[in-house]
Amino acid sequence: MKAIQITHTQQLNIIDVEKPAALKENEVLLKLHYVGFCGSDLNTFMGRNTMALNPVIPGHEVGATIEAVGGSVPETLKPGMVVTCNPYTNCGKCASCRNGRVNACQHNETLGVQRNGAMKEYIVLPWQKIIPAGKLDTKTSALIEPMSVGFHAVSRAQVTDVDVVMVIGCGMVGMGAVVRAVTRGATVIAADLDDEKLALAKQMGAAYAINTKTEDVHQRLQEITGGFGPDVVIEAVGNPFTYQMAVNEVAFTGRVTCIGYAKSEVSFQTKYFVQKELDIRGSRNATPEDFRGVIRYLERGTCPVDKLITKVIRPEKALETMQWWSENPGKVFRILVDFI
Repeated sequence: MKAIQITHTQQLNIIDVEKPAALKENEVLLKLHYVGFCGSDLNTFMGRNTMALNPVIPGHEVGATIEAVGGSVPETLKPGMVVTCNPYTNCGKCASCRNGRVNACQHNETLGVQRNGAMKEYIVLPWQKIIPAGKLDTKTSALIEPMSVGFHAVSRAQVTDVDVVMVIGCGMVGMGAVVRAVTRGATVIAADLDDEKLALAKQMGAAYAINTKTEDVHQRLQEITGGFGPDVVIEAVGNPFTYQMAVNEVAFTGRVTCIGYAKSEVSFQTKYFVQKELDIRGSRNATPEDFRGVIRYLERGTCPVDKLITKVIRPEKALETMQWWSENPGKVFRILVDFI
Protein backbone atom coordinates (compact mmCIF):
# COMPACT_ATOMS: atom_id res chain seq x y z
CA MET A 1 0.00 0.00 0.00
CA LYS A 2 0.99 3.62 -0.54
CA ALA A 3 2.60 5.71 2.24
CA ILE A 4 4.31 9.08 2.57
CA GLN A 5 7.73 9.12 4.21
CA ILE A 6 9.92 12.06 5.21
CA THR A 7 13.47 10.80 4.82
CA HIS A 8 15.80 13.75 5.31
CA THR A 9 15.63 17.52 5.52
CA GLN A 10 13.25 18.68 2.76
CA GLN A 11 13.08 15.19 1.26
CA LEU A 12 9.82 13.29 1.01
CA ASN A 13 9.01 10.12 -0.89
CA ILE A 14 6.04 7.94 -1.73
CA ILE A 15 6.88 4.41 -0.65
CA ASP A 16 5.17 1.02 -0.73
CA VAL A 17 4.61 -0.67 2.63
CA GLU A 18 2.89 -3.92 3.42
CA LYS A 19 -0.82 -3.71 4.13
CA PRO A 20 -1.67 -4.95 7.64
CA ALA A 21 -2.60 -8.63 7.61
CA ALA A 22 -4.58 -10.57 10.21
CA LEU A 23 -5.70 -8.55 13.23
CA LYS A 24 -4.74 -9.50 16.75
CA GLU A 25 -6.93 -9.27 19.82
CA ASN A 26 -8.06 -5.71 20.62
CA GLU A 27 -6.90 -4.34 17.25
CA VAL A 28 -8.85 -2.28 14.70
CA LEU A 29 -7.98 -1.81 11.04
CA LEU A 30 -8.72 1.68 9.72
CA LYS A 31 -9.07 2.76 6.10
CA LEU A 32 -7.58 6.24 6.01
CA HIS A 33 -9.60 8.77 4.03
CA TYR A 34 -7.97 12.07 5.02
CA VAL A 35 -4.83 12.72 7.07
CA GLY A 36 -3.71 16.22 8.00
CA PHE A 37 -0.23 17.69 7.76
CA CYS A 38 0.43 19.74 10.90
CA GLY A 39 3.12 22.14 12.08
CA SER A 40 5.17 19.33 13.62
CA ASP A 41 5.23 17.60 10.22
CA LEU A 42 6.46 20.82 8.62
CA ASN A 43 9.19 21.06 11.25
CA THR A 44 10.15 17.44 10.55
CA PHE A 45 10.32 18.22 6.83
CA MET A 46 12.47 21.28 7.56
CA GLY A 47 14.80 19.31 9.83
CA ARG A 48 13.78 21.23 12.95
CA ASN A 49 11.85 18.54 14.84
CA THR A 50 14.38 16.93 17.16
CA MET A 51 11.77 14.52 18.54
CA ALA A 52 10.93 12.89 15.19
CA LEU A 53 12.25 9.63 13.82
CA ASN A 54 14.37 9.87 10.70
CA PRO A 55 13.00 8.59 8.39
CA VAL A 56 9.38 8.72 9.52
CA ILE A 57 5.90 8.25 8.11
CA PRO A 58 4.16 11.40 9.41
CA GLY A 59 0.51 11.99 10.26
CA HIS A 60 -1.67 11.90 13.35
CA GLU A 61 -4.74 13.92 12.34
CA VAL A 62 -7.07 11.26 11.06
CA GLY A 63 -10.40 10.98 9.31
CA ALA A 64 -11.05 7.28 8.63
CA THR A 65 -13.55 4.45 8.57
CA ILE A 66 -13.29 1.14 10.37
CA GLU A 67 -12.37 -1.58 7.89
CA ALA A 68 -12.28 -4.55 10.28
CA VAL A 69 -12.06 -5.39 13.98
CA GLY A 70 -10.18 -8.09 15.84
CA GLY A 71 -11.30 -10.19 18.76
CA SER A 72 -12.36 -8.58 22.04
CA VAL A 73 -13.13 -5.24 20.38
CA PRO A 74 -16.32 -3.70 21.86
CA GLU A 75 -19.46 -4.00 19.75
CA THR A 76 -19.75 -0.21 19.73
CA LEU A 77 -16.95 -0.18 17.14
CA LYS A 78 -18.26 -1.55 13.87
CA PRO A 79 -16.95 -1.70 10.28
CA GLY A 80 -18.02 1.31 8.27
CA MET A 81 -18.06 3.74 11.20
CA VAL A 82 -16.44 7.15 10.71
CA VAL A 83 -13.73 7.63 13.34
CA THR A 84 -10.66 9.56 14.31
CA CYS A 85 -7.96 8.42 16.71
CA ASN A 86 -6.12 9.43 19.83
CA PRO A 87 -2.54 9.42 18.48
CA TYR A 88 -0.68 9.47 21.81
CA THR A 89 0.70 6.62 23.87
CA ASN A 90 1.10 6.45 27.62
CA CYS A 91 3.35 4.18 29.65
CA GLY A 92 1.15 3.86 32.75
CA LYS A 93 4.17 4.14 35.05
CA CYS A 94 5.51 7.71 34.97
CA ALA A 95 4.44 10.55 37.27
CA SER A 96 1.97 11.94 34.70
CA CYS A 97 0.27 8.59 34.23
CA ARG A 98 0.24 7.96 37.98
CA ASN A 99 -1.55 11.29 38.41
CA GLY A 100 -4.12 10.47 35.73
CA ARG A 101 -2.80 12.99 33.20
CA VAL A 102 -1.86 10.45 30.55
CA ASN A 103 -1.87 13.08 27.78
CA ALA A 104 1.39 14.38 29.31
CA CYS A 105 3.04 10.96 29.65
CA GLN A 106 6.79 11.35 30.05
CA HIS A 107 7.34 8.57 27.53
CA ASN A 108 4.60 9.49 25.04
CA GLU A 109 5.13 8.49 21.42
CA THR A 110 2.87 10.42 19.07
CA LEU A 111 1.92 8.92 15.72
CA GLY A 112 4.06 10.44 13.00
CA VAL A 113 6.68 11.81 15.39
CA GLN A 114 8.32 9.29 17.74
CA ARG A 115 6.76 6.40 15.79
CA ASN A 116 5.53 5.95 12.24
CA GLY A 117 2.18 7.61 11.65
CA ALA A 118 -0.98 7.54 9.58
CA MET A 119 0.06 8.97 6.19
CA LYS A 120 -0.83 5.74 4.43
CA GLU A 121 -3.83 3.86 3.14
CA TYR A 122 -4.43 1.62 6.18
CA ILE A 123 -3.34 1.55 9.80
CA VAL A 124 -3.88 -0.81 12.74
CA LEU A 125 -4.47 0.67 16.19
CA PRO A 126 -5.64 -0.62 19.58
CA TRP A 127 -9.39 -0.18 19.94
CA GLN A 128 -8.82 2.02 22.99
CA LYS A 129 -7.34 4.69 20.69
CA ILE A 130 -10.32 4.77 18.31
CA ILE A 131 -12.74 7.68 18.75
CA PRO A 132 -16.11 7.53 16.95
CA ALA A 133 -16.73 10.79 15.11
CA GLY A 134 -20.49 10.89 15.55
CA LYS A 135 -22.28 12.57 12.65
CA LEU A 136 -19.11 14.00 11.10
CA ASP A 137 -17.73 13.01 7.70
CA THR A 138 -14.16 11.81 7.29
CA LYS A 139 -12.83 15.14 6.02
CA THR A 140 -14.13 17.07 9.02
CA SER A 141 -12.93 14.31 11.32
CA ALA A 142 -9.34 15.02 10.31
CA LEU A 143 -9.68 18.42 12.04
CA ILE A 144 -10.68 17.00 15.43
CA GLU A 145 -7.22 16.29 16.86
CA PRO A 146 -5.60 19.70 16.20
CA MET A 147 -8.63 21.57 17.52
CA SER A 148 -8.66 19.35 20.61
CA VAL A 149 -5.17 20.58 21.51
CA GLY A 150 -6.55 24.13 21.68
CA PHE A 151 -9.55 22.90 23.68
CA HIS A 152 -7.18 21.31 26.18
CA ALA A 153 -5.25 24.57 26.65
CA VAL A 154 -8.48 26.34 27.61
CA SER A 155 -9.21 23.61 30.15
CA ARG A 156 -5.70 23.97 31.58
CA ALA A 157 -6.31 27.71 31.94
CA GLN A 158 -9.61 27.05 33.76
CA VAL A 159 -11.40 29.61 31.60
CA THR A 160 -14.85 30.74 32.71
CA ASP A 161 -17.45 33.22 31.51
CA VAL A 162 -15.98 36.08 33.56
CA ASP A 163 -12.57 35.89 31.86
CA VAL A 164 -11.03 37.98 29.11
CA VAL A 165 -8.83 35.58 27.14
CA MET A 166 -6.15 36.50 24.62
CA VAL A 167 -5.11 33.74 22.22
CA ILE A 168 -1.77 34.45 20.55
CA GLY A 169 -1.58 32.59 17.25
CA CYS A 170 -4.62 31.75 15.16
CA GLY A 171 -3.53 28.62 13.39
CA MET A 172 -5.57 25.44 13.81
CA VAL A 173 -4.56 24.89 17.43
CA GLY A 174 -5.06 28.54 18.36
CA MET A 175 -8.41 28.53 16.58
CA GLY A 176 -9.42 25.58 18.72
CA ALA A 177 -8.55 27.66 21.80
CA VAL A 178 -10.62 30.57 20.47
CA VAL A 179 -13.63 28.32 19.93
CA ARG A 180 -13.40 26.63 23.32
CA ALA A 181 -12.99 29.91 25.21
CA VAL A 182 -15.98 31.36 23.35
CA THR A 183 -18.16 28.32 24.10
CA ARG A 184 -17.27 28.75 27.80
CA GLY A 185 -18.61 32.29 27.65
CA ALA A 186 -15.31 34.17 27.83
CA THR A 187 -14.56 37.40 25.98
CA VAL A 188 -11.87 36.41 23.48
CA ILE A 189 -9.14 38.55 21.93
CA ALA A 190 -7.43 36.94 18.93
CA ALA A 191 -3.87 38.00 18.15
CA ASP A 192 -1.94 37.11 15.00
CA LEU A 193 0.20 38.55 12.22
CA ASP A 194 -2.28 37.68 9.48
CA ASP A 195 -5.48 39.67 8.93
CA GLU A 196 -7.22 36.76 7.15
CA LYS A 197 -6.71 34.52 10.18
CA LEU A 198 -7.91 37.28 12.47
CA ALA A 199 -11.05 37.76 10.39
CA LEU A 200 -11.77 34.03 10.63
CA ALA A 201 -11.16 34.09 14.39
CA LYS A 202 -13.82 36.79 14.69
CA GLN A 203 -16.17 34.71 12.56
CA MET A 204 -15.61 31.88 15.03
CA GLY A 205 -16.55 34.05 17.97
CA ALA A 206 -13.60 36.24 19.00
CA ALA A 207 -14.84 39.63 20.16
CA TYR A 208 -11.63 41.48 19.25
CA ALA A 209 -8.70 41.00 16.87
CA ILE A 210 -5.21 42.46 17.17
CA ASN A 211 -2.61 42.36 14.42
CA THR A 212 0.62 42.02 16.41
CA LYS A 213 2.69 43.24 13.47
CA THR A 214 0.87 46.49 12.69
CA GLU A 215 -0.79 47.47 16.00
CA ASP A 216 0.41 48.50 19.45
CA VAL A 217 -0.56 45.35 21.32
CA HIS A 218 -0.16 46.80 24.81
CA GLN A 219 -2.25 49.87 24.04
CA ARG A 220 -5.04 47.87 22.43
CA LEU A 221 -5.17 45.45 25.35
CA GLN A 222 -5.32 48.27 27.85
CA GLU A 223 -8.21 49.82 25.91
CA ILE A 224 -10.11 46.54 25.63
CA THR A 225 -9.63 45.47 29.26
CA GLY A 226 -10.01 48.86 30.96
CA GLY A 227 -6.33 48.91 31.92
CA PHE A 228 -6.24 45.48 33.57
CA GLY A 229 -4.88 43.24 30.82
CA PRO A 230 -6.38 39.87 29.87
CA ASP A 231 -7.14 37.39 32.66
CA VAL A 232 -5.79 34.54 30.56
CA VAL A 233 -3.22 34.44 27.76
CA ILE A 234 -2.84 31.29 25.66
CA GLU A 235 0.43 31.13 23.73
CA ALA A 236 -0.08 29.05 20.58
CA VAL A 237 2.90 30.14 18.46
CA GLY A 238 6.12 28.94 20.06
CA ASN A 239 8.23 32.07 19.63
CA PRO A 240 10.35 33.92 22.21
CA PHE A 241 8.57 37.18 21.36
CA THR A 242 5.09 35.76 21.93
CA TYR A 243 6.15 34.02 25.15
CA GLN A 244 7.41 37.35 26.46
CA MET A 245 4.24 39.09 25.27
CA ALA A 246 2.12 36.59 27.20
CA VAL A 247 3.90 37.24 30.49
CA ASN A 248 4.14 41.00 29.96
CA GLU A 249 0.51 41.54 29.00
CA VAL A 250 -1.43 39.15 31.23
CA ALA A 251 -3.27 40.76 34.13
CA PHE A 252 -2.05 40.63 37.71
CA THR A 253 -2.96 37.20 39.18
CA GLY A 254 -3.61 36.02 35.62
CA ARG A 255 -2.97 32.66 33.97
CA VAL A 256 -0.59 31.99 31.09
CA THR A 257 -1.00 28.69 29.25
CA CYS A 258 1.73 27.64 26.82
CA ILE A 259 1.17 25.29 23.89
CA GLY A 260 3.90 26.28 21.43
CA TYR A 261 7.47 24.97 21.55
CA ALA A 262 9.96 27.84 21.27
CA LYS A 263 12.96 26.79 19.18
CA SER A 264 15.39 28.90 21.21
CA GLU A 265 15.83 30.09 24.77
CA VAL A 266 13.42 32.73 26.09
CA SER A 267 14.41 35.53 28.47
CA PHE A 268 11.81 36.84 30.93
CA GLN A 269 11.48 39.65 33.41
CA THR A 270 10.95 37.17 36.21
CA LYS A 271 9.79 39.91 38.56
CA TYR A 272 6.43 39.65 36.76
CA PHE A 273 6.11 36.03 37.88
CA VAL A 274 6.22 37.21 41.50
CA GLN A 275 4.68 40.68 41.33
CA LYS A 276 1.72 39.48 39.33
CA GLU A 277 1.54 36.16 41.20
CA LEU A 278 1.08 34.42 37.88
CA ASP A 279 -0.01 30.88 37.16
CA ILE A 280 2.13 29.69 34.23
CA ARG A 281 1.02 26.34 32.86
CA GLY A 282 2.07 24.05 30.07
CA SER A 283 -0.52 22.34 27.90
CA ARG A 284 0.32 19.15 26.05
CA ASN A 285 -1.74 17.12 23.61
CA ALA A 286 -5.39 16.49 24.56
CA THR A 287 -7.66 14.22 26.58
CA PRO A 288 -10.66 12.13 25.47
CA GLU A 289 -12.88 14.82 26.99
CA ASP A 290 -11.28 17.42 24.69
CA PHE A 291 -11.89 15.19 21.65
CA ARG A 292 -15.55 14.80 22.63
CA GLY A 293 -15.88 18.55 23.07
CA VAL A 294 -14.55 19.21 19.58
CA ILE A 295 -16.86 16.60 18.06
CA ARG A 296 -19.88 18.16 19.78
CA TYR A 297 -18.86 21.58 18.51
CA LEU A 298 -18.32 20.43 14.93
CA GLU A 299 -21.61 18.52 14.92
CA ARG A 300 -23.43 21.83 15.37
CA GLY A 301 -22.56 22.66 11.76
CA THR A 302 -21.65 26.28 12.54
CA CYS A 303 -17.89 25.89 12.05
CA PRO A 304 -16.63 27.18 8.66
CA VAL A 305 -14.80 23.92 7.99
CA ASP A 306 -13.94 24.77 4.38
CA LYS A 307 -12.02 27.84 5.52
CA LEU A 308 -9.93 25.73 7.88
CA ILE A 309 -8.83 23.41 5.07
CA THR A 310 -6.25 25.23 2.97
CA LYS A 311 -5.66 22.41 0.48
CA VAL A 312 -6.68 18.83 -0.17
CA ILE A 313 -3.99 16.95 -2.10
CA ARG A 314 -3.20 13.48 -3.37
CA PRO A 315 -0.09 11.77 -1.95
CA GLU A 316 1.82 12.41 -5.17
CA LYS A 317 1.60 16.18 -4.52
CA ALA A 318 2.95 15.96 -0.97
CA LEU A 319 6.55 16.98 -1.72
CA GLU A 320 5.52 19.92 -3.88
CA THR A 321 2.99 21.03 -1.27
CA MET A 322 5.41 20.81 1.65
CA GLN A 323 7.95 22.85 -0.28
CA TRP A 324 5.28 25.48 -0.91
CA TRP A 325 4.24 25.45 2.76
CA SER A 326 7.83 25.91 3.93
CA GLU A 327 7.96 29.10 1.84
CA ASN A 328 4.51 30.32 3.01
CA PRO A 329 4.26 29.19 6.65
CA GLY A 330 1.75 31.82 7.71
CA LYS A 331 -0.83 31.02 5.06
CA VAL A 332 -1.84 27.52 6.07
CA PHE A 333 -4.48 26.20 8.45
CA ARG A 334 -4.56 22.56 7.45
CA ILE A 335 -3.43 20.57 4.43
CA LEU A 336 -5.26 17.27 4.10
CA VAL A 337 -3.92 14.29 2.13
CA ASP A 338 -6.67 12.34 0.38
CA PHE A 339 -6.09 8.55 0.54
CA ILE A 340 -9.56 7.55 -0.68
